[in-house]
Amino acid sequence: MRLRFDPSVETVRDEFRDWLGANRPAPAEMAADPALSTGHAPDWMRRWTRRMFDAGWLVPGWPPELGGRNAGPVETFVVLEELARARVPRTSNVQGLGIVAPSIVDYGTPEQVRDHAMPILRGEATACLGMSEPGAGSDLASLSTRAVLEGDPGSGEWVIDGQKVWTSGANYADFCFLFCRTEPDAPKHRGISILLVPMDTPGVTVRPLPEIVHPGEPDLNEVFLDSVRVPAANLVGRRGDGWAMANGSLAHERGMVWVNAVMGLEEALEQLVAQAPALLAGMEPAERALAADEIVRIAVDTQAARCLGQRGFAKLARGGSAPEQALMKWYASDCRQQVARVGADVLGAGSLESGGVPNDGHLAVDEPRGTWMEQYFHSFANTISAGTSEIQRNIVAEKVLGLPRG
Repeated sequence: MRLRFDPSVETVRDEFRDWLGANRPAPAEMAADPALSTGHAPDWMRRWTRRMFDAGWLVPGWPPELGGRNAGPVETFVVLEELARARVPRTSNVQGLGIVAPSIVDYGTPEQVRDHAMPILRGEATACLGMSEPGAGSDLASLSTRAVLEGDPGSGEWVIDGQKVWTSGANYADFCFLFCRTEPDAPKHRGISILLVPMDTPGVTVRPLPEIVHPGEPDLNEVFLDSVRVPAANLVGRRGDGWAMANGSLAHERGMVWVNAVMGLEEALEQLVAQAPALLAGMEPAERALAADEIVRIAVDTQAARCLGQRGFAKLARGGSAPEQALMKWYASDCRQQVARVGADVLGAGSLESGGVPNDGHLAVDEPRGTWMEQYFHSFANTISAGTSEIQRNIVAEKVLGLPRG
C-alpha cells in the first residue's frame, strides 16, 4: 500500500521545497560554525530562523505574526518532513521553539509573549527547560526547587532556591522556563508554578555535564539556583497551575516529535544498508546470515514505525486523541538503538574508533551522527528525552491496553 497526500498538500510541499532550495543555509556554512548545544545558536542559525519566520515557514500552523501561514496539520507535517530530508533544522534551540515559545503563547501575558516568545521565534534568543531534578526525573510532581514571593504579586519578587539537572542547552540559553514549587503545603501536583528566569541572573550557576560522546560539546547541565530573584511579573499563567501547563508544554513536543524520530531512523538504516554489502562479504556464512536477518528486521521495524506515526498523526489531525504517540516514542527509540547496535556489531572492532565524524551543524538527538558505536552510546538519550521509555510503557499499559495501575 502506498500512502499519498491530496494534490493541495503536494502543492504546499513543492512550494516549500522550491523556497528551501533557494534560501537554505549552505552545508559548508553549517559545518563551519556548528551549534555546540541546544541552547547555542550560531549566527547563521539565527539568520536562518528569522528567514523562516519572515516567510511564514517556521511554524506553518500559526498565524503570520507568529511565523506561520495558518496551515493545517498535514501541511505542517510535509514541511517538517522536507526539512528533515534536507538535513536543515528550523532551529538549534529545539526546546525553545518546540516547547517554551508555544507554552508562553498559550499561557503567558502579552508582555511575556513580546519579550520572551517572539525573540525565540525571530532567532534572537534561546531558552532551556528547567524540569528534571536529582530527586524528580520523570516524576515532575516530586520537584523540590522552591520559589517564595516577597512583596505583592504586582511589584514583588520571587526568590528561588533549588537545583535542576539534565537541563539541555542551559550552558548557552538566554533564559530558563523554570518549574518550581510555590505552594509547599498543597498536594504535590497542585503546588507547581512556572517562572521565566534569565540565565545571567545573580545566583544562577550552570555546570555542564560532559557526555561520553563528544565530551567537548556538552548539552546537558546541572543548574543551581541560590536566592535567585526575578520579578513577580515573570510568573507564567496562574500560580500553582504548573502541572496542567506541563502537560500542555510536553504535548507541543510530542505531537510532531515522531517525524524527526522516524526520519532519523530511516537515515540510519540507509547508512547501514549502504555499508552492509562490503561488511557482510568478509563474514562466515552463518554469521553473515544472522547479520543480514537483523538488518532486514530493522528495515521492517522502521517501516512499521512510520506507519504507526502516520496512524497516530491522522487521529490528531482529525482532532482526536492518539495513544499511539506514546507507543511511537517508545518504539522508535528502541529501533534507533537497535540499528546502531547492529551497525556496531557488523562493523566489528572498527566501530570502536571515535571522533572521526565532525559536527556538521545539524545538531539533533535523532540524527545519526558519528561512528556506529558513538551512535549506540548516544541512542540512550532517545530513550530518555521527551518521556522515558519506562513512562511510555506505563502510558501504553494504562491508556491503550486498559491495564490497572499498581
